[in-house]
Amino acid sequence: MQKIINGIAILSGVVSLAVVGSGVFIYVQKDAIIEGVKNNIKEQVLGGVTSALPGIAADAMPKLPDVTGPAMPF
Repeated sequence: MQKIINGIAILSGVVSLAVVGSGVFIYVQKDAIIEGVKNNIKEQVLGGVTSALPGIAADAMPKLPDVTGPAMPF
């Protein structure tokens, strides 16, 4: 019976160390993780916009006017 209890205690210690170790790893790498997620979101959003609006998104600069008209009177 004592061997079973000792085995459970060792297993509990290993699980606790794994949880703490993964928490420390995520805390240390949080900036890199956040930047990676941001870049993935940007790529997906831009990919969706360019596929939905291929003529506008790809060639937006030449189609936009250089100047605007006069101000509207009150």
